[in-house]
Amino acid sequence: MRVVFGQLVMYLAQQIEEGAILVAIVLTTILPFLPESLVEHPEQIMIVVGFAGQGLFAMRFIIQWLSSEKQAKSVIPIAFWYFSIGGGSVLFLYAIWRQDLVFMSGQGLGLFIYLRNLYFVRKSRAVTAS
Repeated sequence: MRVVFGQLVMYLAQQIEEGAILVAIVLTTILPFLPESLVEHPEQIMIVVGFAGQGLFAMRFIIQWLSSEKQAKSVIPIAFWYFSIGGGSVLFLYAIWRQDLVFMSGQGLGLFIYLRNLYFVRKSRAVTAS
């Protein structure tokens, strides 16, 4: 089982890297001032992807903080869960690309929790609307 999982992670990491190469090709075609080294070194694209994921993930705290300040009490707006899912998804892809089991486990479990909480929020709103 461990071998199959390792092979799956390796396959997914290769697919993600090929996607990063395609993104680099498109970017260097559209924006010719970008260095061609982006195509030869897809890790440069993946570092940007990782930071983008961290940015999305950090936005959830900023959204929560601003909403709490506005209402003068601690609240968790629905945007918090969307930013959690967006940032968690991007970071999960980054973790797969790095083939980091600890990172994948943390982000994978987090995604499950964020999706479950969003389900509860939507379910609660549907009951309230009825």
